[in-house]
Amino acid sequence: MEFNTYRSPFSYRYGSMKMRKIWSEEHKRRLWRKIWLSLAKIQSEFNLVDSDQVADLEKQVEALDFARVREIEAQIHHDLMAELKVYAEQCPHGGKILHLGATSMDIKDNATAIQIRLSLDLVLKLLGELLLSLAKVIEQWADTPIIAMTHLQPAEPSTLGYRLSLFAQDLVEDFEEITRVYQGVKGKGFSGAVGTGASFAELLGKDNLALFQQRLSEILDLPAYPISSQTYPRKQDFRVMNALAGLGATVYRFTFEIRILQNPMIGELSEPFAEDQIGSSTMPFKRNPVIAEKLNSLARVLAQYQQLSWSNAANSLLERTLDDSANRRSMLPEAFLICDELIRGATHLVQGLVVDTTAIERNLQAFGSFAATEKLLMALVKAGADRQEMHHRLRGHSLLAWEAIRGQEPNPLHELIAADEEIAQFLPEKRIRELLIYNDYVGNAPERARLMVDTIRKKFDSKRSKS
Repeated sequence: MEFNTYRSPFSYRYGSMKMRKIWSEEHKRRLWRKIWLSLAKIQSEFNLVDSDQVADLEKQVEALDFARVREIEAQIHHDLMAELKVYAEQCPHGGKILHLGATSMDIKDNATAIQIRLSLDLVLKLLGELLLSLAKVIEQWADTPIIAMTHLQPAEPSTLGYRLSLFAQDLVEDFEEITRVYQGVKGKGFSGAVGTGASFAELLGKDNLALFQQRLSEILDLPAYPISSQTYPRKQDFRVMNALAGLGATVYRFTFEIRILQNPMIGELSEPFAEDQIGSSTMPFKRNPVIAEKLNSLARVLAQYQQLSWSNAANSLLERTLDDSANRRSMLPEAFLICDELIRGATHLVQGLVVDTTAIERNLQAFGSFAATEKLLMALVKAGADRQEMHHRLRGHSLLAWEAIRGQEPNPLHELIAADEEIAQFLPEKRIRELLIYNDYVGNAPERARLMVDTIRKKFDSKRSKS
């Protein structure tokens, strides 16, 4: 690693080596050469290129020479043409027919489409692993009651497994959306400078263009857009970025919740903390949620790339403008590297999730009985009480109890209600206390959490076994 010049954090800090390799300069140029070779092979089927020329190109297809490429690019200021010239120099017989009929974007956009598809495939595999890890944790805590929160305030009991199922459900939908986008990825095809295919029609005749395009799609295993300009429609980049940004929103919300719940004032969940990990340079006691904060930070960037891809699509005027080219060099690889980091980081959080059952029980005891007043209210009305009057009395007791809790006193709600003579007219004290038990006031949340576990395992265990 060079330390005397700027390097992107995505070159070494964020994302995996697998994703970096997909977007590496080396891999990109290997794809360019593969596409040039494929073009020559199909042209040989139409007797435009002889087999010896194809063999010459095939022999040198892996012979990348970055030093020579940099030397030429410094003179001509065109990255693809520099690679083309080097490839042609290496192939004395076949080099003369390289790039015949093509424009730069016939090579570049098809290569980019392949990179996008490889990246989406990796994202989907990582998502499957995350969901399987999450299913295990949901199953473990499906029955554990917690105090759920609305408006970031204590509300009613739920279960920890059910809360985590909300995250899982969003991830499953993200997986389905990314799969849909993956299946729809297309290349530009080979249609020349403005998409009309005029150069190839001149070489092959108009009647052969459809078959020519079909054969190239087959050899590259890449369907092509039926209509293109100099580029594939930039709407495709927007669809990809939109799906990735949707995944980013899901991970963002989950990791933000981890940050809230790791606050010692709540203290129910926390991210894994290594034995030698340092939380603060000045405060040795700190256990900051640094993984969750990192993932929130990266997800914000991903959201901006979705907007950038919208701008690129909206401003791709007439048959092509070049004002998207520079930003796509960073937007596409960095968006996928961010997603890679988000999924791997979330998987690490899920697999190492620290659950503090003592804190969960403490919070449930402090606030759970307030939720049970709803159950008590329904029982009182069934017993003949006036609903509005009982609501008024229960509200008054609840406010007094809330003030006691704020003063660090035990929750007195049960005692206040049990001593209310108006309420006692309709239900005996024993029944009132039974109705104020809150731990089981969770509906069918445990069953639905387990149903989510079954859904994930049926969907992803089979995929993993096939792969």
